Amino acid sequence: MKIGQLIALCAAADVAPGCAVRAETGGCAYAVFNVEGRHYVTQDECTHGPGSLSEGYVLDDEVECPFHQGRFHIASGKATCAPAHEPLRIWKVEIVDGDICIDPAAGEVAPGGA
Repeated sequence: MKIGQLIALCAAADVAPGCAVRAETGGCAYAVFNVEGRHYVTQDECTHGPGSLSEGYVLDDEVECPFHQGRFHIASGKATCAPAHEPLRIWKVEIVDGDICIDPAAGEVAPGGA
């Protein structure tokens, strides 16, 4: 569903605190996180291997990839633990009518890493 430039990924209520869900739209997969009531969106695929971050382990404000256990800071996308070194692409979240929305063209990559 498009809302101007924004695309709705899922309902905010569908993402429990401390958890993540996978959302797919336009041929892209996103990981949608709820960290202490704030929502964040990153690319779903780990930058180190084929792991799905939405299936990873959320530890406070980081997600651990289930493939090789690399970790990323969810809000910034920065790699925080090897073997992950490349940061994730992240998107600014807007909540519109209870849905988590992003502008897919506005993804950013944080500088630096583990």
